[in-house]
Amino acid sequence: MDKSSYNVEMPLDKIRNIGIIAHIDAGKTTTTERLLFFTGQVHKVGEVSDGASETDFMPQERERGITIMSAAVTCFWNYNGEDYRINVIDTPGHVDFTAEVERSLRVLDGAVVVFDGRKGVEPQSETVWRQANKYHVPRICFMNKMNLIGGDFDHSFSTIKERLSNKAVAITFPIGKEQSLCGYIDLIKMKAYKYDGIDTPDLNEVPIPDDLKDKVEGMRATLVEALAEQDDALMEKYFAGEDLTEEEMYTALRKGTLSGNLFPVLGGDSRTAMSKTLLDYITICLPSPMDIPPVKGIDPKTKEDIERKADAKEPFAGLVFKIVNDEHVGNLSYFRVYSGQITAGSYVLNSTKGTKERVSRLILMHAAEREEVDKLKVGDIGAIVGLKDSITGDTLCDEAHPIILEQIKFAEPVVSEAIEPATKSDAEKMSEALGRFAREDPTFRVSSNTETGQTIISGMGELYLDIIVDRLKREFGVSANVGAPQVAYKETIKDVVEQSEGRYIKQSGGKGQYGHCWLKLEPSEMGKGFEFINEIKGGAIPREYIPAIQKGVEEAMKSGVVAGYPVVDVKVTVFDGSYHEVDSSEAAFKIAGSMAFKEGSKRGNPILLEPIMKVDVDTPDDHMGDVTGSLSSKRGQIQKTESIGSGISRITALVPLAELFGYTSELRSLTSGRGSATIEPSHYAEVPRNVADEIAGRNK
Repeated sequence: MDKSSYNVEMPLDKIRNIGIIAHIDAGKTTTTERLLFFTGQVHKVGEVSDGASETDFMPQERERGITIMSAAVTCFWNYNGEDYRINVIDTPGHVDFTAEVERSLRVLDGAVVVFDGRKGVEPQSETVWRQANKYHVPRICFMNKMNLIGGDFDHSFSTIKERLSNKAVAITFPIGKEQSLCGYIDLIKMKAYKYDGIDTPDLNEVPIPDDLKDKVEGMRATLVEALAEQDDALMEKYFAGEDLTEEEMYTALRKGTLSGNLFPVLGGDSRTAMSKTLLDYITICLPSPMDIPPVKGIDPKTKEDIERKADAKEPFAGLVFKIVNDEHVGNLSYFRVYSGQITAGSYVLNSTKGTKERVSRLILMHAAEREEVDKLKVGDIGAIVGLKDSITGDTLCDEAHPIILEQIKFAEPVVSEAIEPATKSDAEKMSEALGRFAREDPTFRVSSNTETGQTIISGMGELYLDIIVDRLKREFGVSANVGAPQVAYKETIKDVVEQSEGRYIKQSGGKGQYGHCWLKLEPSEMGKGFEFINEIKGGAIPREYIPAIQKGVEEAMKSGVVAGYPVVDVKVTVFDGSYHEVDSSEAAFKIAGSMAFKEGSKRGNPILLEPIMKVDVDTPDDHMGDVTGSLSSKRGQIQKTESIGSGISRITALVPLAELFGYTSELRSLTSGRGSATIEPSHYAEVPRNVADEIAGRNK
């Protein structure tokens, strides 16, 4: 099938919605390129190193050789004489863009996890694996780069079993090592195949090499036992000493993968015809929309649990998982259709916000290219042009059958920096552009510092904010001056404050102002957020003023009493107060609520919280002492050290983000350029008193 037939009618069981996920630099985008090449979607393979890949279409991606935006691509593959439609999303590997992986996994049915065959499981591999576990995504593993020096299937496979899951099973084994890699043995068919170099589409069957026969026989026996465990009838057959047929093995492999009881592992060089075998196993092992459980949600009116089956006859339900500002068409809203179908020109309900939206145009994406279609149906991933209010995580559905699907939860940003337009003419454009970026990405925040008047942007890391500033210049022509990165501190209280009074009374000749409330403040468990409870009895404060008190508290929480940072994880109860028949107003009670909260916070043992990062450093053994000493000097707590082979050790530590700016450069000089670090958010923790005093002093 060629590109002109994207929107061909496909049976639901012949659709695969998959993601390519991995640690940075394992070869995700290269693998996606080869899948497109071997399925005929592209006729010239673009190399990431040349900045010419199909899915990395942003200038920043091509220059840096990394994936920033997850890209959606459609391709077709014929397996066993039947056509399959594969919607592929190539996701970022860099931890700063983890939200892209999170939202992609939310709407995918299956995933291919790519590993660097020289290193096996790397820190970010564990992160994306945990994200996939969270959404119960069936996955297969591809051990890439086996052709490079240090490529070792056995070692890398053992790291998957030890660190990720002992349910991993090898289904292929490479022929040749490093530069001599030239093919593989299929452990189900027990046949060997060779290819001639990169990009040649032919796989030629050859005899299994004599020096590998014993090894692959043993590996096959392990595989057969794992497959037999997936089905009682096969188990009986296995114990009776009978051989399982190929068909029985494939059926058991699919069943085990879909249930999460098996994780098939292939290995090789994805630039070769090995990618054709990967395509085969994508169709064999990974789920169609029919194989996943019905999507769950709630009825917005009754709040009762409801679900939608993957069926074209069901009412339409879809989830917006990404917003992109497109220079040609404006707002593009990527979404997944979970049930029913949607047509261009129709109206849908955004049940999350309770508003109607017009679907002006529907688009199928092929990386940076697009094809306009009349309708999208269950199982499809596409984009809508022209939605005004919908953002990431919103549910779109049939007006007559409303449902709100489970929303996507994102991590809080940990790094902030002040940004200001270089000229007055840039000011308005910058404001509009930052607003668009905030709509696109839930982990990007824009706020104002009321004291300095500065605009503050916050995100998941330094690289993330660098990309934002770069996009401002390229996409919107806005030149901006940026301050040094700052840590996104937070504040909370440690003690319960039983009563705190807020009284606002003002008389000025005419109508006065009167607002009076008593609050109880309690610390909540970390991550629980803000909770407001109304326990007013006997009409001490009329019901219509309670929301104003809550609003006053929420405004006061934007700037804490320690150093002016946002207050989190507090439970506030309004339990008493008084009002004036004439002078009371919402504005007065809002001020009273704010006063009571600030007063109570001072007596609640307020503390400063800072983001703690999980740092994994891979370093040559002879530099171990220098690296651990450096981490300890940064208030770091070493969690564990382990040897990962070839004279390299991995140190895992928890280190405050405030100590880590510029750490990668420091690490390079400590290890003569041979060390590497992966840094990702772990949790928030209390700042030591001496450090907190220093921060508070700076902010006064």
